[in-house]
Amino acid sequence: MALKAELVAIGDELVSGQALDTNSQWLARSLAALGVETRFHSSIGDDMDENLGALRHAFGRAELVVTTGGLGPTQDDLTREALARVAGVELVEDPASLAAIAGFFERRNRAMTERNRVQALFPAGSEPIANRVGTAPGIWMRLGRATCICLPGVPYEMKVMFEEQVAPRVRSLMAARGDTRFILERKLNLFGRGEADVEASALDLTARGREPMVGITASDATISFRVRSSSATETEAASALEGTLATIRARFADILFSEGDDELQHAVLAELARSGKTLAVAESCTGGLIADRVASLAGASEHFLGGVVSYSNASKSALLGVPAELIARVGAVSPEVAEAMAVGARGRFGSDLAVSVTGIAGPSGGTPEKPVGLVYLGLATAEGVRSRKLELGPEQPRRVIQSRSAKHALNWVRRELLGLE
Repeated sequence: MALKAELVAIGDELVSGQALDTNSQWLARSLAALGVETRFHSSIGDDMDENLGALRHAFGRAELVVTTGGLGPTQDDLTREALARVAGVELVEDPASLAAIAGFFERRNRAMTERNRVQALFPAGSEPIANRVGTAPGIWMRLGRATCICLPGVPYEMKVMFEEQVAPRVRSLMAARGDTRFILERKLNLFGRGEADVEASALDLTARGREPMVGITASDATISFRVRSSSATETEAASALEGTLATIRARFADILFSEGDDELQHAVLAELARSGKTLAVAESCTGGLIADRVASLAGASEHFLGGVVSYSNASKSALLGVPAELIARVGAVSPEVAEAMAVGARGRFGSDLAVSVTGIAGPSGGTPEKPVGLVYLGLATAEGVRSRKLELGPEQPRRVIQSRSAKHALNWVRRELLGLE
């Protein structure tokens, strides 16, 4: 049975919302790669009683407890003292750790303060985890059936220490237990249908207790299946995982655009490369967001020729050749103007495809006939030009409307390149 882990993130800045706990996300995925199942996440402030309570609770329900934060030299860094109190032992100074801390400052021609000496204190019976890139050593300690690992909150330091020192120790710990569990995870990304609609077509896959486990999440209109397979051997885990992935790929082939962390712009660039075609964009309400997403990718210059941000009506006419009379007659937010923008961008850049977007992102500017969230896309190709209407909702924030408009535009290009339109 896989080790059950709890991650405890420590710091007032985390519980107050002033900083985001990215450490726990990274650790959970790194532990899973080792076959360790993270079952609990906790975030606590810099309060001794809360630290003591959280640690005691974690040791009562997890076999591996990993903390981040609270190992600095200041008075609100309480992890080492809290761990010592929970274990019922004294803090003792480790000469080797003190020498390493002093050496860190010496190499940088800086004076070590007396306060930094506290970073060389460890609960009696624990083992230091050296920190070659910072001043805060970590702690490895057994407490009953649980193993506690304390790491700094600075992400870079924490990651280096985990990969170089903690991961090998965890592997040894699991080998001593006879635990050879393998956990494999994959993420498949979909766009074009709502979360509830997608899940209605996947109730057999997302059923509780199913193995492999399949979860579904939504983020900015992208729907993701997260598939997690756990087995005694890597071959068994991979086989079970692949079977479920194949089912999802077949069932949602029309809206599946990537696997892993790739976004729609990655899929568009891949299809442009595959087809050897080029793209240009014309943007109004998205203000260059589509171009930014495509141009952020390495290799984009081979297939992305450029874009025009024609935010005003005058710029639509001057830069894209949209007739001023047309804008006056039907309005800038209209299918006719979206099509004219796309045709203008394709002609200006000489691209194979051009996509355009014009809409009302809000929060003001809407009317009963054309409310906030109304967006039109245009797509021009050698075969002609088409438009598409989006109704993204007047209740949506401006940035959400802009982002989802960009995603719909990119997805239309992707589907056109794949021959799905």
